[in-house]
Amino acid sequence: MEQVVTREPGAVDRDPLIRLTWTDPVTGTFGYLVVHLLVSGLATGGTRMRAGCTLAEVEDLARGMAAKTAVFDLPVGGAKGGIDLDPRDPRAVDVLARFCEAMRPWLDGYWVTAEDLGVPQHLIDEVFARIGLGQSYHAAIRRSADPEATMRRVRAGLDAPVDGGLLGDVIGGYGVAQACLAAAQTWQWSLPGTTVAVQGVGTMGGAAAHYLHAAGMRVVAVADAAGTLFHPGGLDVPALLAARDAFGEIDRARVPADVQRLPRAAVIGTAADILIPAAISYAITPDNSFDVVAKVVVEAANTATTPDAEAMLTARGIPVLPDFVANAGAAAWAWWLLLGEVGADPEESFLRLRTEMTSKVGLLLERWIVDGTPPRHTGHAWAAARRAALARDPEGARPVVIP
Repeated sequence: MEQVVTREPGAVDRDPLIRLTWTDPVTGTFGYLVVHLLVSGLATGGTRMRAGCTLAEVEDLARGMAAKTAVFDLPVGGAKGGIDLDPRDPRAVDVLARFCEAMRPWLDGYWVTAEDLGVPQHLIDEVFARIGLGQSYHAAIRRSADPEATMRRVRAGLDAPVDGGLLGDVIGGYGVAQACLAAAQTWQWSLPGTTVAVQGVGTMGGAAAHYLHAAGMRVVAVADAAGTLFHPGGLDVPALLAARDAFGEIDRARVPADVQRLPRAAVIGTAADILIPAAISYAITPDNSFDVVAKVVVEAANTATTPDAEAMLTARGIPVLPDFVANAGAAAWAWWLLLGEVGADPEESFLRLRTEMTSKVGLLLERWIVDGTPPRHTGHAWAAARRAALARDPEGARPVVIP
């Protein structure tokens, strides 16, 4: 296992604290951990699994997590894990378990991880139980005054039943939906007249589509690995989500005949007001950015838009609501739950996230409308101000006090 420390703990420059590359001794699979920043001795960020995952990708994601925690004023830094393996591979669970075992020193003391692309929360929790660490929030839970009570609160929150599934599974997508609703509110769009295209209907994209449909928007296109499903009058989102398998693919035998079957890439160019890339990183590139006709792009996937593609969209007057705001709901909520700021009542969690997301997106778009400042630039300025404050006074960080 190769470990590279690039700067002293507590520094807040743009290089990560640590880059770590792991090789699975059984399959030769590569895994990566990047800790961008520790705050109060902790960093948070999910663990993903996909064929082709790279160290550079994980480093990008860790940097984004550090921005999320800063923008939402969470008392932790940012990190990310990644494994270069198809989650459908029959060896995937064992590889994940060996990766987590190898990362045990970080997972035990410093890194709070959770679900991400290819790794649902229930699976990573099963792996944590298997290796004796209990639950994926372990590094934070063990610091609490009463770890058993904190574990009960966490499990009650994650497993609280809500419309659309369990609260822990849908809260991230609910946050994305609130970002979209805030955009519609900013431009005074009527909800029935607002159309949405969603790339990816897994945990994040599926929940976003569910809540937008429930709010009255027309979801006209959804895409999975098998292609794009399109209906200009609006799709029956609940029925399509009910037809998904464990990997977020919709059974085409259960799709109505009047729904058009289009190529997977067609979703990017769908005639819709809002485009939500919710599948893979780097989905919108310079090559396909000119296909985008949406009025706003809302990043539900991490690093969904490449920098060059975003610059091209911005030049065409299409703002991109960045991932470290739009999809930060799951990370923010997890820490509110850990810190006891919300409990198992879903309405309490929905209200907190809706209030914060509406405010932040409104401010991002206000700057865009007034002087053309890209939302990412405004969000980065918020994060930089928070990091600068920590640099001036490291002890001034809101302490991690977990009841």
